[in-house]
Amino acid sequence: MVLFGSTHHAIKAEKVLSARGFKIMLIPVPRYLSSDCGVAIKFDFSLKDSLARVLEEEKVVVKGIHPLTGR
Repeated sequence: MVLFGSTHHAIKAEKVLSARGFKIMLIPVPRYLSSDCGVAIKFDFSLKDSLARVLEEEKVVVKGIHPLTGR
């Protein structure tokens, strides 16, 4: 899951990643995580490196990329 500091960055990431063909979903940030933004992006974690590269290329600011656990 990708965490953001603002909803603006989350929405930009959603547009960028969808346009690049990533299968993603905006989800509420799980309670066990702290975030300034209330939404995160869920994705196939095996694609972490390529997803991070795209976000960096497109200058999307992220707070972190973490595996989604079932806490």
